[in-house]
Amino acid sequence: MFEKVDVFEKRYEELNVRLYDPEVASSADEYAAIMKELSEITPIVEKYGEYKNAAKTAEDAKQMLSSETDAEMRELLSEELKESESLAASCAEELKILLLPKDPNDDRNVIVEIRAGAGGEEAALFVASLFRMYSMYAEKRGYKTELINANETELGGFREISFMVQGSGAYSRLKFESGVHRVQRVPDTESQGRIHTSTVTVAVLPEAEEVELDINPADLKIDTFRSSGAGGQHINKTSSAIRITHLPTGMVVECQDERSQFKNRDKAMKVLKSRLLNEKREAQSSAIAAERRAQVGTGDRNERIRTYNFPQSRVTDHRIGLTLYKIDQIISGDLDEIIDALITADRAAKLESEQPAP
Repeated sequence: MFEKVDVFEKRYEELNVRLYDPEVASSADEYAAIMKELSEITPIVEKYGEYKNAAKTAEDAKQMLSSETDAEMRELLSEELKESESLAASCAEELKILLLPKDPNDDRNVIVEIRAGAGGEEAALFVASLFRMYSMYAEKRGYKTELINANETELGGFREISFMVQGSGAYSRLKFESGVHRVQRVPDTESQGRIHTSTVTVAVLPEAEEVELDINPADLKIDTFRSSGAGGQHINKTSSAIRITHLPTGMVVECQDERSQFKNRDKAMKVLKSRLLNEKREAQSSAIAAERRAQVGTGDRNERIRTYNFPQSRVTDHRIGLTLYKIDQIISGDLDEIIDALITADRAAKLESEQPAP
């Protein structure tokens, strides 16, 4: 492990020297690339510095103990040795986590797609609840939310809704939300007070970059139509809504949020590229996923990942066996406790897979 860290330490020194090169300073792109790499390796180098300081303190205390005869001084040195060894061990564990391969998509914006599953209108209403939950969570994290497309129902729910979340680390925080979310509650329309169970699917896609995916314009069929809301009421009277069909795959994307046809087309293309890129990534990683189908991070939308039980005020994430009795706070965007637990479990699984076989 420390051989890897030594490499990062040398690279850190090289990058800091390059920052003072006049050629680098005059190139905005090169300067930005160096700063980005530095931001990624600085936490590793700083933690390694902490480890080395603690290890040296422990070694010094050990050497002094070997020749010290004063009882009071020996007690102080023993305490210092114990504390420094504990700190060194803690830093070593943190370094293991920092050295885990980073998901290259973690810093990207995301496109979130929520669709009603089983449960009819109640499922559509829960789509609206999840959209509100993620919107409030994004606001708390300082992210920007931008609606892409919505298919609204008469009662204020959504058959499906898609939106973008923009902000550094958005994908790293939301990527574990992909899957089937189950809700158990008494619908407002239920006169007998019976609990209904409905399901909703969530897909979280990292936004595709232009350089990653080249789409042949001949493979696209683009239609325009009038934007419409619930009950057939027109949002506007011009054909500004866009429907793009990717002919080779049959994938269809619609966007009708903006009044401008060009803006809707741009948003629809972003969604299409992200979906196509996600399919490509899933195909490439399917063999790995089959070998390491852990508690977290499979991204399989056929799995039930979480249950929201309103009568019991309970939210259970089935992948890690976490149950919290604060559904009102969670549905209002207080997701950090669940997300942090999922990230911790994912890191633990990765650390275990990194261990050499006995």
